[in-house]
Amino acid sequence: MPGDPTGQTRRRGAALEEAILGAAVDELAESGYAGLTMDKVAARAGTNKNAIYRRWPHRLALGIAAYRRMTTSVPLPDTGDLREDVLELLRGANRHWSSPLGAILRELLAAAGGAAEFLGQLQDQSGDAVAAPWLTVLGRAIARGQAAPEALRPRVATVAVVLLRNEFVVRGVPTAPDDVLVEIVDEVYLPLVRRHGPVPGR
Repeated sequence: MPGDPTGQTRRRGAALEEAILGAAVDELAESGYAGLTMDKVAARAGTNKNAIYRRWPHRLALGIAAYRRMTTSVPLPDTGDLREDVLELLRGANRHWSSPLGAILRELLAAAGGAAEFLGQLQDQSGDAVAAPWLTVLGRAIARGQAAPEALRPRVATVAVVLLRNEFVVRGVPTAPDDVLVEIVDEVYLPLVRRHGPVPGR
């Protein structure tokens, strides 16, 4: 097979996909979703746009894949108190949504509009991804007698983070003040998860 006239090693499969994703991550970090183009990613990855389109059919799909690559998981709080655990989860989410990475997420959400196909691909929008830590924290609280067992449902468990997300997506705030987080927890979340009967603790 003739050599590549540019002197570059021709990549295929996983190696090429990694190069494209890495280039897309770099572009997102530098320019946000608004500055992400297939041309720039192709040039940075040392490939052509057709190679990208074969894997990601449009810019939004590539942007979501790159965003998912940029996110990292964080340890779950386990203070022994439901209120403190929920506040720590919310504060972590607030830091993320207020960060440059959170700004990219908000751009992607705006670009996705109401398309469930794309919303489900975003880590922070995926039902399983969102619900898992909240179900874990709530399950621990139930075992300690701090919440009602009937509350262990994804829609209930994730109410607090959905309300926080609305502060950013609907109201457009750059960050949520801590007193808003406390209000969400004390006035909505705790009464909701304890509403099936008296529960010991705060």
